[in-house]
Amino acid sequence: ARRTGLPIVFSPIAPLNLVWVVFQGWFTPILKPLPWGLGEFTRYIVIGWSFSDKHALHREHGDAFIIVSPGTNELVVADPNAVTAILSRRRDFTKPEVMYTKEPMDVYGPNVDTVEGETWQRHRKITAPSFNERVSNAVWTEALQQARDMLEHWVSQDRGTTDTIDDTMTLALHVLTCAGFGTKHTFQNGLQSSRPDQAMTYRDALGLVLQNIIPFAIFSEKFMLSSFAPKTLRRLGQAKKVFGDHMSGMLEQERRLIASQQAGGANLMSALVRASEDAKEAEGRGGPRQGLTDDEIFGNIFIYSLAGHETTANSLAYTIALLAAYPECQEWLAEEINQVLGDRPQFESSDYTLAFPKLKRCLATMYETLRLYGSVTNIPKGTGSYAQTLIINNKEHVIPPNTIVYSNSQGVQTDPRTWGPDATTWRPGRWMKPGLTATSQSAEVIMEPARGTFIPWADGPRVCPGRKFAQVEFVAVMATLLHKHRVRPALLEGESVQQGKERVLTMVEDSAIVAITLQMQHPKNVSFIWTRKD
Repeated sequence: ARRTGLPIVFSPIAPLNLVWVVFQGWFTPILKPLPWGLGEFTRYIVIGWSFSDKHALHREHGDAFIIVSPGTNELVVADPNAVTAILSRRRDFTKPEVMYTKEPMDVYGPNVDTVEGETWQRHRKITAPSFNERVSNAVWTEALQQARDMLEHWVSQDRGTTDTIDDTMTLALHVLTCAGFGTKHTFQNGLQSSRPDQAMTYRDALGLVLQNIIPFAIFSEKFMLSSFAPKTLRRLGQAKKVFGDHMSGMLEQERRLIASQQAGGANLMSALVRASEDAKEAEGRGGPRQGLTDDEIFGNIFIYSLAGHETTANSLAYTIALLAAYPECQEWLAEEINQVLGDRPQFESSDYTLAFPKLKRCLATMYETLRLYGSVTNIPKGTGSYAQTLIINNKEHVIPPNTIVYSNSQGVQTDPRTWGPDATTWRPGRWMKPGLTATSQSAEVIMEPARGTFIPWADGPRVCPGRKFAQVEFVAVMATLLHKHRVRPALLEGESVQQGKERVLTMVEDSAIVAITLQMQHPKNVSFIWTRKD
């Protein structure tokens, strides 16, 4: 580590030590207050530490530093040019095996998120085109309907709702089942939890698997389905099997449609199966393997479901809370929404092509939420078996083999040199700037941040292919919620408006990595009231 010439910080505990990972919540309050700074190391080895730290450690140690601990060196980088290089050089900086084991990411099979090299190229070539405009239109249409139904439910709650995150999870799940699998569910249906004694639907099965991913890394499906497993684990095992069976049925149905030369549906499963079957035709003519196996199809459908469910639901929940704290932002968004919609009562499915590109403030609001409250706080890579050179602040450094390399998302996204002195303040307007011939609001354009300064979907060859899917869903929901309605926190007895705002912001900042994504730890601490604005 010293040979790199980079600043070093030490930890007596390896950040990925299994005992530490499991019990850090108990150990940290004991170790952190130790005298003479002996507990300082806990600041940078707790999972998700960069959310609370933001850019602070980089101000102290520079744009890159190495955490040295027993058996492990971890390089943390917040230099935008170096981050861009790390994310672009996919062969040099690969996903560290210690963090990407077979489970839980391979619950149903290998996928574009877990494979490397030529196998990754094959997966990417087939999966990326599946996120096409037909699917985006389906996302737009379903998100509009789900948002209308969710809003109707919220408005009916006179005392407000504390179930924002639960409801955005339902919305995101239903958009996913529609645009991913071609199956529609009403929002009201999602509010009714199935009882353990009822037959499990595939919608319920998918929801259970997505929200309980960690147990699949610990327990085998055989154990989870066994009679001596705890009831909770048996239900998870059943959920995995039910959803797997459903995907198998959909795969066979799609192949029958292909065999009879019938058109497929506007959903990810249909697009993925057809792309794979087309690739297999080239393979059958003597070329190298091009298509996906059944397990690879299932694995990719699942990883896209996992990536698109909690992330979008959490982004919506964070944004709704922040909008309640900043009512002026609601008016700013409503101004754009009303201008795009005109005199019509609501957005329709046919509006996607023309309306989505014009709802720039809605998209800018998503960007600002992801800048501060993105689902991942850093992007892990590794040097693998070979040393790699990396230019940091215009100086070349040699990074040793088997070094974990983190692109610090929170670090680059809250750097005041890029984002200004209010870098840690949620302000969506920072993204908007006048167009070259700006004479009206419609001529506004979204600022294009410098590469390496905004990486919620990663960057380079492995940038998230579902980015447009998430953007369309978010914008459709915002355009529906704020067209004619406003949200505010329900004030406690004797509480002022300013105190209510501070209580909302405290809830938002009290966030941590839960399972694999950043989430509010106590999202029900504030009730939100939705009312119609005439």
